[in-house]
Amino acid sequence: MRPLSRDKADMLLLLFSCGLVLLLHVGHLPAWVFPSCAAILLWRGWITFRGNRMPPHWILLPVALLAMGGVFASYRTWFGRDAGVAMLALLLTLKLLEMHARRDLFVALFLSFFLILAGYFYSQSIGTALLTIVAVLAILTTQLSFQYTGTVPPLAQRLRLGAKILLLAAPLMLALFVLFPRIQGPLWGMPDDAQAGRSGLSDTMSPGNIARLALSDEIAFRVKFFDPVPAKSQLYWRGIVLGKYDGRTWSPPQAHQGGGQIVINTRGAPTRYQVTLEPHGRRWLFALDVPRALPILAGNPAVATPDLQLLSSQPISDRVRYDATSFVDFDLQPNAPPSVLPQWLELPPGFNPRTQALAAQLRSQADNNEEIIHAALRLFREQGFRYTLEPPPLGRHAVDEFLFSTRAGFCEHYSGAFVVLMRASGIPARVVTGYQGGEINPADGFLTVRQSDAHAWAEVWLDRRGWVRVDPTAAVSPDRVERNLASVIPRRAFGGLITLDGSRSAWIARLRQNWEAVTNAWNQWVLNYTPEKQRNFFRALGFDKVDWRTMAIVMLAVGAAVMAAILLPLLAGRPKRDPIDATYQSLCRRMAKLGYPRAPHEGPRAYGARLSAHDSPLPTATKAAIGRFLALYETVRYGAPEKAPLSYLSQLKTLLAECR
Repeated sequence: MRPLSRDKADMLLLLFSCGLVLLLHVGHLPAWVFPSCAAILLWRGWITFRGNRMPPHWILLPVALLAMGGVFASYRTWFGRDAGVAMLALLLTLKLLEMHARRDLFVALFLSFFLILAGYFYSQSIGTALLTIVAVLAILTTQLSFQYTGTVPPLAQRLRLGAKILLLAAPLMLALFVLFPRIQGPLWGMPDDAQAGRSGLSDTMSPGNIARLALSDEIAFRVKFFDPVPAKSQLYWRGIVLGKYDGRTWSPPQAHQGGGQIVINTRGAPTRYQVTLEPHGRRWLFALDVPRALPILAGNPAVATPDLQLLSSQPISDRVRYDATSFVDFDLQPNAPPSVLPQWLELPPGFNPRTQALAAQLRSQADNNEEIIHAALRLFREQGFRYTLEPPPLGRHAVDEFLFSTRAGFCEHYSGAFVVLMRASGIPARVVTGYQGGEINPADGFLTVRQSDAHAWAEVWLDRRGWVRVDPTAAVSPDRVERNLASVIPRRAFGGLITLDGSRSAWIARLRQNWEAVTNAWNQWVLNYTPEKQRNFFRALGFDKVDWRTMAIVMLAVGAAVMAAILLPLLAGRPKRDPIDATYQSLCRRMAKLGYPRAPHEGPRAYGARLSAHDSPLPTATKAAIGRFLALYETVRYGAPEKAPLSYLSQLKTLLAECR
């Protein structure tokens, strides 16, 4: 097989580099965009490989219009982040089909750099950073390949040169990362974009809500404990309190009544920990049971509602980290005023008559509220209830159908039915959603809480004890609380043909844990470099008053120092150019501008003979000056001592001035 010509090899390298750039966007582009881009790249590759002519404009124009129409159909606009990125991805590939000049090449290269930057609108993960380095290296190598004239070094040598350029830029990049004034908020200040694609708990709960989250391995937050980790059965991460029920959906109460001081009697030693919360676009903050104090978030104060929900003032649109100290043994509102309890007894009229009858029966057979609670849990434990992610659908009287017919459900079914049963029995009750459990990563010691750990439980109010947590799911499936969801309901893939059980493959589990530890370190030390941390860094350097002027001055000073530290050794090690040869090169460049470039194989005499030939259109005076210049150059370069006298250099410059 014959080696490819240089033009073909360079173009295929450009297509490969553009493919790497487009990989950064494959996860968020519409399903048709990436295959379309891949098809256009293959089309261009086939043209290059076969040496065919480029497609004419009457073919390209309909293709481009069809692509732009597809973008509009997908987003109903051509503006904004998502539509703009999709359009740029298509334009990059279409541009490769109509490259006719050198400037078209640079348009494609710089468009590739811009698309690499745009990839960070969607993800700043360590995987994105690694792919970015590979893509930038490929683009640099492609640019170098097109810059060479004459003999082109091997690809490995060009790759090394591209990597060297990348490494030389790394110190300045690090300095700018640390010192450039950081902006609070999402990139380009587009809050709507910051909320896009976020998943997590909802502020309502109906059958199926939490079960869908159980299929997600996405990380909700990580916890670093400074004290011994509580038992798994005590790891209830309190989130949203739901008290309003319309017969199918639970939602927060319309207004928090009986506000004021939250009375909490704690027992035992507290547990100190630090939460790194992933952005979820809502105001909820998660803490273990009862926190001692409100979390402190820079520029986003937190509050606590009377039903002990922790809320930030602004939605969590960036990763945040806060310290907390919690008690897991406590009495919450043990002496709540009677005026605040009726709202936790409300039920919609006309729903679930059989549950109402069961509640009346339990009330008639019990001496106190505790006996009613135990009887309800015994019902779940002994009457054939099942814990499943795929419960049968429920109708109008959802709780009746669940308790007396289907008897199969997820945590939202059990917690919702239990609260309805308690309220019908006259016991104030409410639903609490959040997360339960988590997995300790032995690689870094952090507890990882995923969306699959989302959970719902109940709270009932008992005289002199206050709000008491009751988890009816634990009565049906104790392993869900003692271990994790996977131990009860293994995840399956490919239509249930394969069971995804990482515990059976220890090396897969270790690999996953190590990767998550690296990702966590990236989040903690790189992505979590907030404006507050930057200000603290400047204060540690001795700048008491930190404003943008101070930051700009320090950044420019450090940037100049870094550039000097990089460039001065390079300039010092650069071989000095011989002034005689430099003058000769000036003549060659001048003749090239006049349309007579020197061929790579031509020496001074052959070049001068061609320029001074009879058929050369150069003026006679110019031909004479060129002849004298080249004769003197040959004498100095090949016949004089190694170090030519300065008088020769002066004569050459004089003759060069006449060569025009």
